[in-house]
Amino acid sequence: MVAVVHSFSDQHSAEEIFALAAVGLDAAEAARLRNAFEFARETYGERLLSTGEPVFPHAAAMAVILAGLDLDLDTRIAALLFDVPDDLADYEAVLEPRFGAESVRLVRGLHRLAPLHLLIRSHAGGAEMQSQTEILRKMLLAMVEDIRVVLLRLASRTQTLRWLTDQDTPERPDIARESLEIYAPLANRLGVWQFKWELEDLSFRFLQPATYKRIAKMLEERRVERESFIAAAVARLKAELTAIGIEAEVYGRPKHIYSIWNKMRAKGLDFSQVYDVRALRIIVGEVKDCYTALGLVHQHWQPIHGEFDDYISHPKGNDYRSLHTAVEAEDGRAVEVQIRTREMHQHAELGVAAHWRYKEASFAKGSAAKADSAYDDKIALLRRLLTWRDEVTDSSQWLEQFKRAALDDTIYVLTPQGRVIDLPRGATPLDFAYRLHSDLGHRCRGARVDGQLLPLNTPLQNGQRVEIVAAKSGGPSRDWLNPSQGYLATPGARRKVKQWFAAQDAAELLAQGRAFVTRELQREGQSQANLEELARKLGFRDVDAMFLAAAHNELGPRAIQVALQGAPQALEVEPEIVTRRSKAADSKVLIVGVDKLLTQLGRCCKPVPPDAIQGFVTRGKGVSIHRLECSNFRNMAARNPERVISAEWGAAQEGALYAIDIAVEAADRQGLLRDISDVLSKEKVNVTAVKTLSRSGAARMAFTMELSGTARLPRLFALLREVPGVVSVQRV
Repeated sequence: MVAVVHSFSDQHSAEEIFALAAVGLDAAEAARLRNAFEFARETYGERLLSTGEPVFPHAAAMAVILAGLDLDLDTRIAALLFDVPDDLADYEAVLEPRFGAESVRLVRGLHRLAPLHLLIRSHAGGAEMQSQTEILRKMLLAMVEDIRVVLLRLASRTQTLRWLTDQDTPERPDIARESLEIYAPLANRLGVWQFKWELEDLSFRFLQPATYKRIAKMLEERRVERESFIAAAVARLKAELTAIGIEAEVYGRPKHIYSIWNKMRAKGLDFSQVYDVRALRIIVGEVKDCYTALGLVHQHWQPIHGEFDDYISHPKGNDYRSLHTAVEAEDGRAVEVQIRTREMHQHAELGVAAHWRYKEASFAKGSAAKADSAYDDKIALLRRLLTWRDEVTDSSQWLEQFKRAALDDTIYVLTPQGRVIDLPRGATPLDFAYRLHSDLGHRCRGARVDGQLLPLNTPLQNGQRVEIVAAKSGGPSRDWLNPSQGYLATPGARRKVKQWFAAQDAAELLAQGRAFVTRELQREGQSQANLEELARKLGFRDVDAMFLAAAHNELGPRAIQVALQGAPQALEVEPEIVTRRSKAADSKVLIVGVDKLLTQLGRCCKPVPPDAIQGFVTRGKGVSIHRLECSNFRNMAARNPERVISAEWGAAQEGALYAIDIAVEAADRQGLLRDISDVLSKEKVNVTAVKTLSRSGAARMAFTMELSGTARLPRLFALLREVPGVVSVQRV
């Protein structure tokens, strides 16, 4: 990183600062940066930030930091202009003609992040710190269209901590805490190690000054000895590697105080037991040279058992590659050695390797590091952008890669109390309400988004604060389930609405069945009859099952009458049937040996030509016709075989239609019912009834259709099985 700049001081003049900010730019680019430099100095004047730091020196230092990362001209200009929106209401109209749309877009992105400041501060160190800070990191990334905005934010925070080094202000611990919990892990995930280590060390210095000073003192006490050892070891290894024909870079690896303390705390080690306080790094040209160098190190120093890791042969899941070993030197003290190729080194230092995964997870004792894999993939892409920038010459191509990396699958919105809720993009205030609590979703009647009352089907945006307006009681509207009206975008919310209506339907059916049974008991003069005993006699498991059977017309007055008369065994409930009187001339069902009988198609199995059928003589309702495989028919026939009568289909009437029930099982998803209905509609099938039930991600659907026979069923079933998500289709 370029020289550390706290502010314009005796050590750094304005021209020296500008020269550092313009490192790597050609003359034309430097002239554009100069223009922004002077504009910022004139605009900011003597204005101060909330921390008390002067705005212009802060902006100039940001530009220097980003120059150290070799970032492009537009990013450095945006750093200089980062706080202009607080000075100019129409800043975009003023800045764009002078500095270009790209720089203004970055400034606008930074300005959008401003509301996060108080939010992050309120959550740092809170009770829900681990979950909420992780969501806040994601929210920070999701609210920007360009990862350079995050780098600008990290540069600003790094400069703030540098300035606070010499300022003992009351807010310093709070700023350090949020830096350690939010910004340092974010820098780690993006692989920008210069930000990570400095943010961690400075934050640790402010939060635990005594511990920081103690470790710093121990390091300083051994500095001369350590530097002497490192110098001798570097000279020795370089000479011996050169002697065997390997060109290598060998140097002492700087240790950071926070890293040392974290390792001591996580592993319960004393300072003397931290193996990498004395650390070497060997960088070679090829992979085979890594293992040759490893053999040379182990030849000269005794390896420490259990402290060798081969991340070249067995890379981490995050693609981090290197050889790690700890050895015991001549003085009996340990030294850590890392060996890698130049390509591996660039990969790790620029963050292409997801080094944070095993570092952070190893320090979280017993914690489950379960990050969303799609999110991790995008983080990996953002890291690769840091190395690809040098390979991309077309700025439009560079911008397109940034757009590809935008974290646009999830939005993060806030409760009135500042809690962060993650939702899929396109989610509405209703989805938000159901995410908070099912009952709140049911009673939701309106929503204030950033203080403004908006329709419930308004898609939410990142960073909005949502307040639900709820009634004291009530339930959802069936319109909420209509996909075309856009009220619900999340499967969980839709499932809760469907469950509410299913519960209401069940309650209504119970009420209908109770009224029917009560009426029949009164008619029989037994209104005080024991309902549990009645249900048992009728063969139901409980009273509610009896009420539901009555509501579905599966329990008739005759069955209740017989049960009340004390029948010794449970009665088989004869299914509800569709009455259709046959005529001699045009009978659809012929009863063998008998003419002009009242015939009824059993609703339990809905026979359709050319199903194999038989009849069952009922009491006072003629002959009920059933399919041979009908379970109800088999039960009745076993108990009363004398009432079974042969039957067959008569001549089919032109245009005659029969009801057929089919059952569909599928994985629940948005648009499933629509897709199935489209298939039936294209096949010109008239659907007379639909029942759906979704539970635990599975959908069960029952359709009643009108067909002239069963000949079309195989084709229909084949088409329905092709609908995405459909598992099975069968006739019932």
